[in-house]
Amino acid sequence: MTHGNWLLLPLVFLAAAVFAVPLARYLRLGSILGYLVAGVLIGPAVLGLVPESSAIPEVAELGVVLMLFLVGLELEPKRLWAMRRPIFGWGSVQLLGCAAVLTAVGMATGHPWRLSLVVSLGLAMSSTAVALAVLAERNLGRTTAGESILSVALLQDIAAIPVLALVPVLALSGAHDDGDGRTWLAAGKAVGAIVTIIFGGRLLLRPALRWIAHSKTPEIFTAAALLLVIGTAALMQLVGLSMALGAFLAGVLLAESEYRRELETDLEPFKGLLLGLFFIAVGMGLDLHAVAAQPGLVAAVLVALLACKTLVLAAMSRAMKIPLVERPAFVILLAQGGEFGFVVFQLAQGEGMIDAAQNSALVAAVALSLALTPLLLTGGDGLMSRRLARLGMQHQQEAAAPPPAPILIAGSGRYGQVIGRLLRANGLEATVLDHDAEAIESLRRFGWQVHYGDATRLDLLKSAGAATARILVIAIDDIAQSLALAELAREHFPQLTVVARARNVQHYYRLRELGVSHVERETFDAALMSARSVLELTGMEPHAARRQAMRFRRHNIELLESMVPLQRDENALIAAAKLGRQQFDQLLAAEREAEESHRRAQRGGWDRQDGGTS
Repeated sequence: MTHGNWLLLPLVFLAAAVFAVPLARYLRLGSILGYLVAGVLIGPAVLGLVPESSAIPEVAELGVVLMLFLVGLELEPKRLWAMRRPIFGWGSVQLLGCAAVLTAVGMATGHPWRLSLVVSLGLAMSSTAVALAVLAERNLGRTTAGESILSVALLQDIAAIPVLALVPVLALSGAHDDGDGRTWLAAGKAVGAIVTIIFGGRLLLRPALRWIAHSKTPEIFTAAALLLVIGTAALMQLVGLSMALGAFLAGVLLAESEYRRELETDLEPFKGLLLGLFFIAVGMGLDLHAVAAQPGLVAAVLVALLACKTLVLAAMSRAMKIPLVERPAFVILLAQGGEFGFVVFQLAQGEGMIDAAQNSALVAAVALSLALTPLLLTGGDGLMSRRLARLGMQHQQEAAAPPPAPILIAGSGRYGQVIGRLLRANGLEATVLDHDAEAIESLRRFGWQVHYGDATRLDLLKSAGAATARILVIAIDDIAQSLALAELAREHFPQLTVVARARNVQHYYRLRELGVSHVERETFDAALMSARSVLELTGMEPHAARRQAMRFRRHNIELLESMVPLQRDENALIAAAKLGRQQFDQLLAAEREAEESHRRAQRGGWDRQDGGTS
């Protein structure tokens, strides 16, 4: 591709995705299969629109990295620690069990045990990208099967370094005395990198994000989020570990951070695009010529891969007590091959254990297993998919069930804090959104649950739970942002009852136009309290001063409401305001005169009584 045609590559990728993915979704085959088919069509095996390039899969792998980072953001360290047994227990059972069965099959067909073991380790790995993407599509992420799949996938990422270190040790050409030394050195580097991420993240990540947030530049915060993920992945790649594992650890460290929602919102679009690019790259790597040249070998590897892993995973699902309707998803999503197998086979070829033709057949079998995964799930829809999806949604709703009175408070300044404190005092918790880094850091020190982000962003509102909340409190002091948020809530979340803060009368009118019925002017009640104090200091009884203030409040609100339809007509608005004030002044004057007459009458009666007895 010449320098002048640099736009051709993204143009081909975007066109293929835009055409293939909606078509696949329309046919109910899933977006992943659409991406894979698009990759096959534009790849060198069919149309040849995209030249072979090793850079494309490397860039595409960032999609998997971002996905694992976002998965980590959903797992607090306590929850991850609680999952240590399924990760290292059942994850090890899956990897070693599938590798053992596949090795036995390989040896039974006459292959050397070293070769069988290396190939089996590559085939035993499953695709984290495909599994988690399908779980998200089918709303199964928080089910028992979904969490079990995540546990197994994490173990596979952790096992990446020992598997890669084992390949040259087992290779006939690489089985030298220095194998153990290299293995220990690689293991030491891996441990050092993990320790660096954990302790560096604890000490540096939050202060760094807080400092960046102070700049109040959203695009720089997005750049910092990308830098964090890519930097962590680069560190893990440097020591030979899975990039996705490093990104996952970074996500876990920030799972309890107040910046979690903003990070999710900023990275979600990049994850989706790069993950789609990853699946396209997998489709491009499917060597149809190798399949055509040795269809028997490819078919045998594919059948052995799916059959052996299905056998082990079915037994695991029973032992793990995964609900019956969730077992097909658990088995099918882990029975496929994985992208890590491509790396193992390439390394085995470099060590002379397999030749180029065998490598092509193995890669083709794994790619076909990835392509068949959505089809296998779709094929089982007639039996279990409806029950499975229904149960998945039920589990998800139970796991993410909102509090009895789900409330969102946009703005954590002096106005929002008073509302939040009164709610907490009455046993009601609220999700607070604010883009002021200093304010949220101060509130977090006092035990508040706050999230950094711009509340006027639709994606952030969705991630904060606006779709299931009942009440939205708009305590933002910026009038334009307040109105934008009210309009966003009316359009996308009609179930929300909005309680808003108005800076002035014009702001009040605009909020009422947007359908906000619960509006309070921020200084109105404070001014009335001061007026009550002045009345009392002039000699009025406290109860009378309070009564007058409340009467003025009611009249003012009624007058303001009557003027809402007139706000576009300035002359009518002024006339109505003058008339309302005159009527109120006359009302109070008449009441004062009546009270004064009553007091005079009382005094006169007592005076006459005194005169009659003296």
